[in-house]
Amino acid sequence: MKNFFWLFFFPIHLLAQSFSQEEINRWEQQAQQVTIIRDNWGIPHIYGKTDADAVFGLMYAQCEDDFKRVEMNYIEKLGRLSEVNGESKLEDDLLIRLLIDSIAAKDDYSIAPEWLKKLLDAHADGINYYLYKHPEVKPQLLTRFQPWFHLLWTDGSIGAINTADITSRELKNLYLEPDSLTSTSRISTEENPSGSNGFAFAPSITASHHAILYINPHVTFYFRPEVHIVSEEGLNAYGAVTWGQFFIYQGFNAHCGWMHTSSYVDVADTYIEKIHADHGKWYYEYEQQKRTVFQKKITLYYLKENKLKEKTVRASYTRHGPIMAKRNEDYISLKSNNRSMTSLIQSWKRTKASSFAEYKEVMDLLANTSNNTVYADAEGNIAYWHGNFVPIRDTLYDWSKPVDGTTGATEWKGKHSVEQSVHLYNPANGWIQNCNSTPFTCAGKNSPKKESYPSYFAPDGENFRGINAVRLLAKQKKYSLEDAIAVGYNSYMSAFELLVPALVTDFKKLTPADSLYALLKTPVQLLEHWDYSSNESSIPTTIAVEWGERLLPRIFATKITDPYSLNTVEKMQTFLATVPERELCKTMYLSLADLKKRFGTWQIAWGEINRYQRLSGAIDLKYDDHQNSLPLGFTSSVWGTLPSFVSQRTEETNKRYGNRGNSFICVVEFGEKIKAKSLLTGGESSVPISSHFNDQAAMYRKGVFKDVLFYKADVLKHAEKSYHPGK
Repeated sequence: MKNFFWLFFFPIHLLAQSFSQEEINRWEQQAQQVTIIRDNWGIPHIYGKTDADAVFGLMYAQCEDDFKRVEMNYIEKLGRLSEVNGESKLEDDLLIRLLIDSIAAKDDYSIAPEWLKKLLDAHADGINYYLYKHPEVKPQLLTRFQPWFHLLWTDGSIGAINTADITSRELKNLYLEPDSLTSTSRISTEENPSGSNGFAFAPSITASHHAILYINPHVTFYFRPEVHIVSEEGLNAYGAVTWGQFFIYQGFNAHCGWMHTSSYVDVADTYIEKIHADHGKWYYEYEQQKRTVFQKKITLYYLKENKLKEKTVRASYTRHGPIMAKRNEDYISLKSNNRSMTSLIQSWKRTKASSFAEYKEVMDLLANTSNNTVYADAEGNIAYWHGNFVPIRDTLYDWSKPVDGTTGATEWKGKHSVEQSVHLYNPANGWIQNCNSTPFTCAGKNSPKKESYPSYFAPDGENFRGINAVRLLAKQKKYSLEDAIAVGYNSYMSAFELLVPALVTDFKKLTPADSLYALLKTPVQLLEHWDYSSNESSIPTTIAVEWGERLLPRIFATKITDPYSLNTVEKMQTFLATVPERELCKTMYLSLADLKKRFGTWQIAWGEINRYQRLSGAIDLKYDDHQNSLPLGFTSSVWGTLPSFVSQRTEETNKRYGNRGNSFICVVEFGEKIKAKSLLTGGESSVPISSHFNDQAAMYRKGVFKDVLFYKADVLKHAEKSYHPGK
């Protein structure tokens, strides 16, 4: 049990340090050991003598392309968003500060193995050197980056924070609005409308007889840049990094490749705590003993009226973790693993794995808490791991709900080994897919069997992307890079296989005398004869998506048989089985009326209202109907289409603009030499005057991929400029 202590964070700009001459000399010397070559797409290829040199150069290059996103990701992980964005971000900051301990990150840095400490030092040095060389760049908050900052992250995604079933409303009620402590108000968790796709093809079904990997994360646009890092210590990795991190998150080296999709494996649990006061002190019950509730003060700063104000909360903890909610008279604590040095070690080591055996050794570290992995390699292996960090639990308990915190029977009992977790190696069908969907269809009939695992291993249910992927991958036998791209860009929307027939049935119950009949006859006929594929000229796509989006909140809120399951397909089936008569038709009428109000007609092509636009390098994207934009034929992957383009209207627009979905996309074929193609949303640079701000936008619209330059001879042939950091 830790002792009570007071925790205060002072705004960093009040403690800013100037860079010493000793530091500057060291940075200048290290910069000479790094060469950055920008190719004809602006992609940085960083070459360093050591791994640390490559990291130094990578961070410098990232800052050149988008320093504000690098900084913002660390502001978020430090729990300091409200110092920049105001009081509305207080609950976000509180969540981070409850779950991610900066003091523990500093402690981990002090005990880190020497090789890792060199990388952490180089990470901070590369960013600080950029700030030193660019005094015109004004950070919003962080004027000096520390080596321990990168130890605030787990896995590779900045948003990979697991809170089990705790909602932000509950957290706010408990700590930030004390008058609401008894409130049981909950906010529903909206399903992720984007997601990610990973496909692996074995040599038995490829034209070249080499394994192929398709990498397709769906994230916020401009969330990850495309990079290449090489060192004389054996590092040679290409792919996407989240701004501010120093390892390839999704990508490949000369030997193997990895695609991460978000996992719903249960890695966090909530506990019902019995807490009471005694003589002014708080205690909780555990194993029939009275334990002291550990408390600490967390002081949050927030911007209001151009001044920094502060708010202090007294956070409470039991042996399980922070108390995060109060439901009726029960306090709910959270046990999770949202920060880990081992996770960073695992993320780095996989980039240097040179064989299937080595990659499996990396997986044995059991520290990846948020990802599934689709894998392929030069030896011809394909593989799938559903999650990685999976606590061992007593299966007598229902872990989809809060469990009894007073007994040791509900404690985690170590971690499941990789062999015990859901995984698959080299299935006979020759392909593997995951689209944030159940692992029990990842290889068709050759998939792992659901009955072989406890429910907490894979609460992920089926979704419509998974259905579409299995249907497509089962058809073809000899894949090329271009064939893999064609599968990844298939725009068939399998969700409407359920929705449209249900609408047609609802419509046929109307009589010609019904006021809705004449209004809906033509649009319903269009949908009835539609092929369920989206494209720029499709009117049915417009009708279907605008209508379907009005139904989604009710579909997501539908209760299904298994409370642990996140089965989108079952939710839609259950919703359609219980929806009142005329409801689907009435919702369609509202959608058509809204289209007519916005555009004068409901008969409008999808590409006319569904647009790609990038006006600035700002993090908060703004859109304008009067500015240039490109038509896009894709939709949100929630409908089952494999490419994802999530668009929506804003208060200032009538048209819809994409803000997340397909970002970095890459297909790689392994063999004696790597062959790969890639595509990036918009372009590499966030600087509007750069030629690489939007140079891939037209290609993005059509799914036209560029060649990846993996070998230095090819990089040099297509080099735009070559320089040392700072020059």
